Formats: sequence, structure tokens, C-alpha cells
Amino acid sequence: MTTLFTQGRGGGPTHLSAYRLMWLLVTFDLPVETKKQRKAAHDFRMYLLDLGFEMSQFSNYTRFCSGKEQFDAYVRKIESNLPERGDVFIFQFTDRQYENIVRFSDQARRRRQKNPEQLVLF
Repeated sequence: MTTLFTQGRGGGPTHLSAYRLMWLLVTFDLPVETKKQRKAAHDFRMYLLDLGFEMSQFSNYTRFCSGKEQFDAYVRKIESNLPERGDVFIFQFTDRQYENIVRFSDQARRRRQKNPEQLVLF
């Protein structure tokens, strides 16, 4: 579980709950039949990486954010850079839910991944 502290209104540290901290999952299905479409898909992937997302699978990218306001800001950024065609889905889930993801690889259940330790500066 990620534990972060920020400066509260009174100047003291404020603990951010794992139920308030958010993860974004951007998943997409973009056409790649023409050279133009392949370039658009590539550019979209690169844009997500530039925003600080990490590729978990070829069309699935995740990123940590500190709450609903930051989530909404990322949605607006992604919306303003959508490819001309294709489907893009953006999911949000809490840090606690991320911690409980069940993962299978090569038909075997894998140990839970430890939540990445990411530092958020305000």
C-alpha cells in the first residue's frame, strides 16, 4: 500500500488514505490498418508515456494520481489528444483496489504485485 503525506492547512502532515489515492488504467483498441492509423496509435502511446503512464500491456497503460481532481485533469489531457478513430477507455480505482489485483501469467497465479512506491509532490 502506498502511504503519502502532504502538508495540511495547518502546516502539519496529512495522511492520504489508500481509499482516496487513485490509479488510472487507460485501455484502447485503435485501428492500425493504414500507415496514418499506425502513426496515430504510436503517437497516442507515446503521449501516454510522456504523461507518466507505464505500459502494463501493449494497449493498457497505468498511472498513479493523488485523487479525483488529478484524475479529472488527466482525463481532460487524454481527451484533447485522442486519435481520430478507435476506442479508448479510462478506468479509475483506488490504491487499495490496485493492491488486490489478481494476476495470472502462463496459466499460473502470480503473487500480488507490490504497489509502486511513487512520490507525489504538491
